[in-house]
Amino acid sequence: MSQTHFGFQQVDENEKASKVRGVFDSVASKYDLMNDLMSAGLHRAWKAYTLQVANLKPGERALDIAGGTGDLSRAFARKVGETGVVVHTDINEAMLRQGRDRLLDEGLILPTSLADAEKLPFKSESFDLVSVAFGLRNMTHKDLALAEMCRVLKPGGRLLVLEFSRIAEPLRKPYDWYSFNILPRLGSLFAGDAESYKYLAESIRMHPDQATLKAMMKTAGFGHVDVHNLSAGIVALHAGIKC
Repeated sequence: MSQTHFGFQQVDENEKASKVRGVFDSVASKYDLMNDLMSAGLHRAWKAYTLQVANLKPGERALDIAGGTGDLSRAFARKVGETGVVVHTDINEAMLRQGRDRLLDEGLILPTSLADAEKLPFKSESFDLVSVAFGLRNMTHKDLALAEMCRVLKPGGRLLVLEFSRIAEPLRKPYDWYSFNILPRLGSLFAGDAESYKYLAESIRMHPDQATLKAMMKTAGFGHVDVHNLSAGIVALHAGIKC
């Protein structure tokens, strides 16, 4: 049986999804709070930048993969207006429920789907934009997921991948210290779960760096890919166009 990584651990491929599900089941109710604490609120700026790059127009169709608590889905919905469509998806039911409830509380009723990015339940060439924010890192077969994202995009459609990436070299040691010492403590104090945030730190190190992910997107069918390093490369926004 094939092996893959779950953080720094090697696990059977068919076990990874359930392990990742366990992480997000545990942290779903505290997800937004922890994002603010861990990033000192920077995640809001990263998502705002992603929204600018998305440049959605009224009437367009967008798919938010691993949409979680709905930050991007909500922002996209305001851009496409009543004539457009935003589909909010996640593979994790607890996260999807949190996002759906939050959107409803704000008066937004969006199509919501429990969906595996490696087997998207949508027709080919259905969307003008596909986004995945802080979700690709957790997928077992990233190449299959990227190919599926390309499949459901219209020709000329855009894929935006916002994800933790390789930080600039001078900052690497202090960033590692923060990741492996502070993040689990924050998780323990505010979410009652240190292990999930230890996994977060490990999974970031196992994720492809900027150049590798760009090459993977091109292999998946994106003819042009731009890389936007944010906060010295703590995160990167990869923007691909389906040619």
